[in-house]
Amino acid sequence: MKLLIRKSVSEEQLVAQCRKGKESAQRAVYEKYADTMMGVCIRYLKDRDAAQDVLMTAFMKVFERIHQFRDEGSFEGWIRRIMVNESLSYLRKNQTMQVEVDIERADREPDYHSLSDHLETADIMRMIEALPIGYRTVFNLYAIEGFSHKEIGEKLGISENTSKSQLSRARSYLQQLLLNAENVGTEKKMIYESY
Repeated sequence: MKLLIRKSVSEEQLVAQCRKGKESAQRAVYEKYADTMMGVCIRYLKDRDAAQDVLMTAFMKVFERIHQFRDEGSFEGWIRRIMVNESLSYLRKNQTMQVEVDIERADREPDYHSLSDHLETADIMRMIEALPIGYRTVFNLYAIEGFSHKEIGEKLGISENTSKSQLSRARSYLQQLLLNAENVGTEKKMIYESY
């Protein structure tokens, strides 16, 4: 029996090996970032199969364009940008991102302190996934990726004001979902306390 000791390969070494087309380095990059980048794709595309397709296409672009990475800033951030762009490209080709139907405004602010008792990260991610596609896309780009409304407008081919409107509507929609979650949590608590 032979004991193999693997040396840790730095990110810079991985990038250099990927630039030379080494499959082992490409596999290592994929294994290191695939789960995180799948999460990015799923935030834009609710369909897991579509997200998987986008993930694979985006990783192919990562390896095709590895020479464009200038070793400035985060390699993970560079990969993330490709994932976001590929997700947006998929949405443009396959789904309409028109201004969504307006929802009723929340009639009161959620009690965020009581929400923390029963609301988990997975619940919040499900709420974001429940947003209509236009709201979800703008919300992800603005709140999670950190793009400005001007940049979002350029990426999506919409005006800056439309981006702001979509974000406002997304926030209202999420407030309503939070209120619903708060009401469900209060009802569960009341049922539990009655036993």
